[in-house]
Amino acid sequence: MRDADVRDLLVRADERGVLPRLGGMARAGGVVIVSPRYWAFATTDGALHEGTMSGAPTGMRRVPLVRGVAKLVASMAPLFRGRGVAGTGERAFLVFALVAPLFAFAMPGAARWPFAVALTGAILLWLLRGRTLHLHGAEHRAIAAVEANALAATWDGAARPTRFSPRCGTNFAALVLPVTLGAERLWPLPAGAVLTPLAVTLVSLALTMELWHAVQASRHRVARVFLLPGLALQRLTTREPSPAETRVALRAVASVLQRELSV
Repeated sequence: MRDADVRDLLVRADERGVLPRLGGMARAGGVVIVSPRYWAFATTDGALHEGTMSGAPTGMRRVPLVRGVAKLVASMAPLFRGRGVAGTGERAFLVFALVAPLFAFAMPGAARWPFAVALTGAILLWLLRGRTLHLHGAEHRAIAAVEANALAATWDGAARPTRFSPRCGTNFAALVLPVTLGAERLWPLPAGAVLTPLAVTLVSLALTMELWHAVQASRHRVARVFLLPGLALQRLTTREPSPAETRVALRAVASVLQRELSV
């Protein structure tokens, strides 16, 4: 789409008032924006890749704990199924990063923490390479513009919505660690049991997802305290985006909204 076409679509989206809830992720060379049904990956060199989301089965959406893990897996669809979003090497590394914690629980205590630190460092280097920090801020700004019906103004640079998001994965990551440590200590089976690493990991992720969504849905100010560590961490995981980087994210937003609303 030409810039003029993107802006025109954003104007019409603003006029709709109520828009779908969007999420996203920043990549080294672009921004992925997702809705319940569609995703789009806009790159800094002007390319646009599009696809559909694979939602969790209806039955799983109603089961506490299970629904959280199912939603987490479904959110990975652009990385694993989308063309142009992640290469084969990146996908292999991501699979390794996802399964590695299962083996960490079976390691001796002396080796577990060095392994966890090394794994965390490798993941951070992978996540934050290139312009990812700035594009992460652009992703948040574009989504905030959707929620404020300020898409056209943000495209023009007349509005600068916040680059911090209560729904960012950084907030989820900040909650996972304490929940996992608690689950590991309270788990009733011996640490050496065959299924303990897998069970503790899945239960921790599921509990964190339930807590995360409960906090976001709550209007009570006390509940928002749980988001403070993640919001503070976003000062490290985001940077102030340039107008051009914000437009990259808005281009992905426009693609998703065009298909969601046929605007």
